Amino acid sequence: MDTNIARHEAATARHIGPPLLMVAGIYVALFLSSLIASTLMAGGGHFPSPFEPEALSRAYFAEHGDAVRMGGFLQFCCAVPLGIFGATVVSRLRFLGVDVAGVSIALFGGLGAALMLFLSAMAQWTLGQPGIADAPGVVRMLHLLAFASGGPGYAVLFGLLVAGVSVSAGLTRRLPRWLMWFGLGIAIAAELSALSLVFQQAAYLLPLARFPGFVWLLCVSTLLPRTRPSRGEASFGGARHIVSATSPT
Repeated sequence: MDTNIARHEAATARHIGPPLLMVAGIYVALFLSSLIASTLMAGGGHFPSPFEPEALSRAYFAEHGDAVRMGGFLQFCCAVPLGIFGATVVSRLRFLGVDVAGVSIALFGGLGAALMLFLSAMAQWTLGQPGIADAPGVVRMLHLLAFASGGPGYAVLFGLLVAGVSVSAGLTRRLPRWLMWFGLGIAIAAELSALSLVFQQAAYLLPLARFPGFVWLLCVSTLLPRTRPSRGEASFGGARHIVSATSPT
């Protein structure tokens, strides 16, 4: 019986799931591809901001429908690995013995961010359909929806994923402290980007949440352990954590 238990523990000492680095890498590659491909197809033009004049936006959608649809398609695709990353990193944290509220917050943030990307991508794809640019009211509504969901909507929920993983894994020493503080900085910028729904200037916070977030994803994928410590190591680590937490100094 003891031999069977030992074999079971050895077989389950390594987390079973998609490699985080592969999933994060696919997400980052697809998102960057959506920006590069749509820009090249539009002859160097970029997807317009909803704060630009409406006439310029309608002209862009009418002239570069293929680029808009391709960008929407690639962003739709990249939402899938983002959702998988959120589910997998939460599963791994729980496998490593981290079962605190921050882990559930991270799951909510990861799945929510993926859904926001899905919504934004569908609105963008629709904007690229022939004839849509002839209906100014429809264009304006879809344009605002694409920005709200893919901008602050995505960023705020992605910030919850980053904060939940960073704090949960950082305080339990599953990730280095520098990565925890880096993640918290990204999360703060992401949450403050919600102000862009009220103040146009706050939209500058969106790139600060998105692009450093790519680096954070890759770092977490590389540094988060995939194997849990042995029973003796876990007990020693837990005892040391308790002693340091209760020490008067």
